[in-house]
Amino acid sequence: ELMTGYTMLRNGAVGNGGQPWVLRWSSRIRLTWLSFTLFIILVFFPLIAHYYLTTIDDADDAGKRIFGPRTGNELCEVKHVQDLCRIRESVSEELLQLEAKRQELNSEIAKLNLKIEACKKSIENAKQDLLQLKNVISQTEHSYKELMAQNQPKLSLPIRLLPDKDDVTFPLPKSNRNCRLHNCFDYSRCPLTSGFPVYVYNSDDYPFGSSLDPLIKQAFEATVRTNVYVTENANIACVYIILVGEMQEPVMPKPTELEQQLHSLPYWRTDGHNHLIINLSRKSETQNFIYNISTGRAMIAQSTFYDVQYRPGFDIVVSPLVHAMSEPNFLEIPPQVPVKRKYLFSFQGEKIESLKSSLQEVRSFEEEIEGNAPADYDDRIITTLKAVQDSKLDFVLVEFTCKNQPKASLPTEWALCGERDDRLELLKLSTFALIITPGDTHLVISAGCAMRLFEALEVGAIPVVLGEQVQLPYNDVIRWNEAALIIPKPRITEVHFLLRSISDNDLLAMRRQGRFLWETYFSTSDNVFSTVLAIIRTRIQIPAAPIREETAVEIPHRSGKAAGTDPNMADNGDLDLGPVETEPPYASPKYLRNFTLTAMDIYRNWNSAPGPFHLFPYTPFDPVLPSEAKFLGSGTGFRPIGGGAGGSGKEFQAALGGNVPREQFTVVMLTYEREEVLMNSLERLNGLPYLNKVVVVWNSPKLPSEDLLWPDIGVPIMVVRTEKNSLNNRFLPWDEIETEAILSIDDDAHLRHDEIMFGFRVWREARDRIVGFPGRYHAWDIPHQSWLYNSNYSCELSMVLTGAAFFHKYYAYLYSYVMPQAIRDMVDEYINCEDIAMNFLVSHLTRKPPIKVTSRWTFRCPGCPQALSHDDSHFHERHKCINFFVKVYGYMPLLYTQFRVDSVLFKTRLPHDKTKCFKFI
Repeated sequence: ELMTGYTMLRNGAVGNGGQPWVLRWSSRIRLTWLSFTLFIILVFFPLIAHYYLTTIDDADDAGKRIFGPRTGNELCEVKHVQDLCRIRESVSEELLQLEAKRQELNSEIAKLNLKIEACKKSIENAKQDLLQLKNVISQTEHSYKELMAQNQPKLSLPIRLLPDKDDVTFPLPKSNRNCRLHNCFDYSRCPLTSGFPVYVYNSDDYPFGSSLDPLIKQAFEATVRTNVYVTENANIACVYIILVGEMQEPVMPKPTELEQQLHSLPYWRTDGHNHLIINLSRKSETQNFIYNISTGRAMIAQSTFYDVQYRPGFDIVVSPLVHAMSEPNFLEIPPQVPVKRKYLFSFQGEKIESLKSSLQEVRSFEEEIEGNAPADYDDRIITTLKAVQDSKLDFVLVEFTCKNQPKASLPTEWALCGERDDRLELLKLSTFALIITPGDTHLVISAGCAMRLFEALEVGAIPVVLGEQVQLPYNDVIRWNEAALIIPKPRITEVHFLLRSISDNDLLAMRRQGRFLWETYFSTSDNVFSTVLAIIRTRIQIPAAPIREETAVEIPHRSGKAAGTDPNMADNGDLDLGPVETEPPYASPKYLRNFTLTAMDIYRNWNSAPGPFHLFPYTPFDPVLPSEAKFLGSGTGFRPIGGGAGGSGKEFQAALGGNVPREQFTVVMLTYEREEVLMNSLERLNGLPYLNKVVVVWNSPKLPSEDLLWPDIGVPIMVVRTEKNSLNNRFLPWDEIETEAILSIDDDAHLRHDEIMFGFRVWREARDRIVGFPGRYHAWDIPHQSWLYNSNYSCELSMVLTGAAFFHKYYAYLYSYVMPQAIRDMVDEYINCEDIAMNFLVSHLTRKPPIKVTSRWTFRCPGCPQALSHDDSHFHERHKCINFFVKVYGYMPLLYTQFRVDSVLFKTRLPHDKTKCFKFI
C-alpha cells in the first residue's frame, strides 16, 4: 500500500498535476518532526545531565568526582594551570612589598612635613625676635638721644640739712611786723627733697589746751591723723604747728599766760621761727586774742587781722570752720540754676558801734573827690541801699536792724542777725549777697566778714564785697574776682547798675566757681588744714607729695593656653594697625615736677579750670615732648613739617601720629563670675597693637576656678582682687596701670581691633576727654520736672558709656579720692551708674562733652549671657542717679554735642613719592 501510495503520489505529482500538493505535505511533515526532535533534546537532555551529575557528585569517593569543585593543588596538577599559579604568587608578593614601601615613604613624608612646619615656625619666631630686638634697639637709641639732648649731668640728691636745735646765728629782723619768708623762715629745715614734714604739737600737753573748743580740737586732731605731711619726728620737721583757738571765753587764759606757754614750746627756739599758730573760728564773734601776744617769727593763720598785725605773704587768712565734725549735706545745698533768684541782692546786719568821724562831719562828694575821704561810708551805704529798695525797680532786701539780739562783733563791724539757718534761707533766695567790710580800715578782715562769705558761697549767692582793702581768705593764691565782686565803698551808688549789667552766663560762671572754692577750701576741717599746708609748701617751693595709688593684690592664675584669633576681631584685611607683639610693654613717662617752681606755675596750679586739679603734684595733660621741643608746656609741642622730618610718610593707619612719639594703653576689664565670657573677651585682645597690659578687676568674693587656664595674648594679664563688690572698682587708680591711657571695657564688649585703634588715636588728640563708642544723652522730663536717661538712637549725645571708652588715668584719681563720697555711695547702693558719674565728673572739670567714635551704638557680644542693663529697673535707677548727681553738683554739668568722629583717611594709601598724608577728622 505504501508503494501504491508512493506510486500514486509520484504519478499524481507527475502525471495528474498533483505534484505541488505532495511537496507541500512532505515539507510540513519534515518541519514537524524537526521541531519535535529539537524540543526533546532541549528539554530532556539537560534534565538527564543534571541528574547524572548530581548523582556522581554525591559519591563518597572524592576521587570519582568529575564535575565537583577541586582544590588549588589539584588544579595546579594541570601543567598549564601551574604556570599561572606561580605567576599569581609572584605578583602577590611584589604587591605586598610595594605596599610596605609606600607606607614607609608616607611615614617619611609626614616626618619631613613636621620638620618643615617646625622650621617655618622657628623662622617666624626668629623674625618676631628680630623685630622686637630692632624695636628695643630703636627705643634705646631714642632714649639715648633724648638724654644726650638734655645735656644735663645726673645729680645725686643733696645732703640732708639738719640744723642744730638752737639756731643762735639766725639773723633777727628789725621788727616782727617786718617778718617775711626771707628773714623769718629757716629754709635749711625744708630741703627740696624733704617731702615737707610737719610736726603738730599736742594741745592737751599744755595748759591752754583745756580752753580750746572741743569740736574744733576734735576735728583738728582727726585731720592731723590722716594728713600725709604730718610726722612724729620733730627733729626733721620743716614746720611746727600749734592750735590755740577757738577758745572758750569763760576759761580763756590771759594773753601773758598764753605768750609764756607758746615761748616754752620745746621747739620754739627763742623766736618761734618755722612755727605756725592756728586760730580757727567756728563763730562770727571770735575775738582776736593773739593781737596782744608776741609771736616772734611764728606765722599766724586766723580769720581776723588788723593791718598792723597782718604780714602779707607770711601770715594766712583762713576761712571759718563751720562744719567742724560733719560733712556738708549736698541735698540741702540749693541748685545753681535758675541763675536769677527772687532778690537781686540782700543784706541783714546791725552796726553796734560806728566811727566817730563819720558822725561828726558830713562831706559832699566834691570834697571827697578832692581828698580827705571820710573814714566810714556806712551811712551813705545805708541811704543808697534803702533808696534802691524803695524804688522797687528790683526785688531787694536790706535790713540794717536785727529783729533779735545781734551777734557779738568787733567795733565798726556789721554784726550778723538771727540764726544760721535763717540767714541761709534768705541767701538761697538772693542772686547776690552784700558783704560790708568794717568801717575801721585798720581791720583788714574779721571773722564776721569771713562767715558772711562762707555762707554766701555755700548756698550759691554771689558775694559782693564793699571795701577793696579787705583781705579775703587765701587771697594770695585764689583769684577772687572769678567768684566775687570786690567794689570800693565810694562806688556804692553804682552797685545797682553794675549788678544789673552782669549777664546770665557770667553769673553762672561766678556761682560755679564760688561753689568750687567752697567745696575745695572751706567746707570741711580737712580742706582748711590741707589748704593752709599747701599755701606754706607752695610759698617755699617744695613739690607736693605724690598722691597714693591703689595697691593691686594679684590673684594667682595659670597662663599658657594659646589664644585663638576671632576672625571678626582681628581680620582687618590688609590694614596695618601697628606693631603686634614686637613692641615690648612701654610705660608712659612719669611726670616729675621740676623743683624750680616759677610764679607762673604757682598761679596756674591754683587757678585752673573749675575743678580740683591743684590737689595733684603733676599736670597730667602736659606730655613729655619729643627731643625737638626741649621744654615742658601745655601739650603744644612742635614737629617739623614740609621737607623735613615731619609728617608720617606712611599710610594713615600705619603711623601712630600725635605729639607723643611712643605710647601704649592699658585695658581695664571689670568682671563678675563669668569665666567663659571673660576668657573669650581676653582672647579677642590677642594681637592688639599698642596694648601695654590687661588689668582684670575681679569683682567677686569667689576666686576664679583653680583649673581655669588663662589665654596667652602676648602681654601681661594682671588679675586684681577687690575688697568688695563695687562698680567703683572700675575706676580705682591701680598701681599696675603704668600708662596714661586707659581703655575701660566690659567683659562682654565686642569691639574690632581697628575700632579700638581708631579710638586710641582720637583720644591721643583729645586727652582730656572721654572717647568711646556707645553714646547716650540726658533729657528734661517736662511733666515731672526732672532729668531722664535716654539710650535711644539720636544725632545728639552727652555721655559716652565707660563700658568701652578711653580716658586719662588722672580721672581715676579724681573719681576715687576727690569726687564727693555721696556719688560713690549712690553707685554702690544701686550697683549702677558708675559710667554716668564719670561723665558728670569729666564734663564738670573740663566743660566739654565726650567724643563718640564710629557710628556704632551697641557693643555687646552676640551669644553672651544677658547683662544687668537689660533689666527694666536699670533705666529707672539711672533716672534717679542723674537727678541725684545734679543735686550734688548743684547744676547739670553734661553738655550736648552732635560731633562724632569717623575715619576718613584710615584706609587711605598715598605713594611715598607724593604728598605726605595728614590726618583730618
